[in-house]
Amino acid sequence: MIVPPMTYSRKGIQLTESFEGLSLESYQDLGGIWTIGYGHTGSGVGPGMACTQAQAEQWLEQDYAWAEGEVNAMVGIQPTQGEFDALTDFTFNCGRWNFDHSTLLRLVNEGDLPDAARQFERWDKVGGKVVAGLLRRRLAEEAEFLGSPPLTALLGP
Repeated sequence: MIVPPMTYSRKGIQLTESFEGLSLESYQDLGGIWTIGYGHTGSGVGPGMACTQAQAEQWLEQDYAWAEGEVNAMVGIQPTQGEFDALTDFTFNCGRWNFDHSTLLRLVNEGDLPDAARQFERWDKVGGKVVAGLLRRRLAEEAEFLGSPPLTALLGP
């Protein structure tokens, strides 16, 4: 089955923005990765960097575009918009390799969406320790995936 490509919705982008937050100066995240803007990382990000809001928004568009492309490439079923947005935010945050090799993706492609939804919560750790903000994000992704209204308490960093 050929699945037509989907586009990350404004609601999905807002999910990413709400959990990433905006930092106009580079910082090391909990995993020690240099980050700037709305969760932008990569070889060009390092200590002492600064950016404008416009640059942060440009990086955000580039970053969610690759996550959107990865979800489109790897998901073999036709997802709902909520499922697509949840998977795109997950991929944006956890990375290509983690998404591509996840039980979450395998279960989605098998059509086992209830079990797939429960996989989000498994990705709440950094260095083996549960991080409350990651758990909130995973629960928000799970709610979006299931088409449930997110709890207001989940929509914060």
